[in-house]
Amino acid sequence: MDLDERKQKILHAIIRNYLETGEPVGSRTISKDTDLNLSSATIRNEMSDLEELGYIIQPHTSAGRIPSDKGYRLYVDHMMSEKDREVQEMKDMLLEKEDKMEHLLKQVAKVLAVNTNYASMITAPRVRGNKVKFIQLSRVDAHQLVAVVVAEGNVIKNNMLHMEETLDDETLLKLNMLLNTSLNGLSLDEINLNIITRMKQQAGIHSGIVDDVIDAVAAAIQEDDDLEIYTSGTNNIFKYPELSDFERASEIINAFEEKKLLGDLMPQEENGESDGIRIYIGEESPVQSMKDCSVVTATYELGEGMKGTIGIVGPKRMDYEKVVDTLKNLMRQLDTMYHKQLPDKSDSSG
Repeated sequence: MDLDERKQKILHAIIRNYLETGEPVGSRTISKDTDLNLSSATIRNEMSDLEELGYIIQPHTSAGRIPSDKGYRLYVDHMMSEKDREVQEMKDMLLEKEDKMEHLLKQVAKVLAVNTNYASMITAPRVRGNKVKFIQLSRVDAHQLVAVVVAEGNVIKNNMLHMEETLDDETLLKLNMLLNTSLNGLSLDEINLNIITRMKQQAGIHSGIVDDVIDAVAAAIQEDDDLEIYTSGTNNIFKYPELSDFERASEIINAFEEKKLLGDLMPQEENGESDGIRIYIGEESPVQSMKDCSVVTATYELGEGMKGTIGIVGPKRMDYEKVVDTLKNLMRQLDTMYHKQLPDKSDSSG
């Protein structure tokens, strides 16, 4: 039979404490470690039940308990189930990326901070040399159109256009054809005066709409200088004595609140190539207030040229191997979700 919630919490608390200390765990320790607000006597009774069920054992008389193989198995299966659920939730969010991206990135930063016990940051993905994929003009009412511009990376911008005259369906269709045949596949730099002049000539009395759409295209595909960065785990800095004095910790935390400073940590692309994983140790950091830290950054990719940066900040004695493995694993998951799953969305197999 499945354990009830109280027994599960007590078992998990025993296992967590034993993993940390290597010592048998008693009821008083559990009473301080859980949020059940139970007396030691009640916890002892629950521990006796867990022992009878074979989830924990008592290695010595009058000693605390340690997990049995059966207990470990339940704990690991539950943990893996939770991890699978988290990954599936992340996949679902990624596949609905337009309205879920901000939440996803905040969750990624939080998970990284929890898993590494360091501070984390992640930038929103941006597309270099973005190009127009599709333009759609739709009528809202007699004097308003909405221009939907879809750019590479599935960046979508909606712009309301006001008109003096009413457009019939045939004119609207011709304008959509003109805009898409003239602009699809072009970057902002490639939309030159000759192209715009030719489009306006073909649009005739509706040339003003072409001007409005060009403005909408520019808003959709121009590079945004305002770097969006999400952070988590800054309080983890206080866990390390060499960083925890007030002045030093304040400098580091203040740096996390300055987008410009964090932007200096983010590796730039050269010749269109991703920089991969970089490690800055102490004085190597581009940010002076982080000279007592180590910073590990990695470039992630979400398909169609959308790239961003993940960063981990901790003491110079950080567990570099764990941090690098964690970042590589995350980059691999993101790559799998976007480059392999999205093209196969029509595949009905589970």
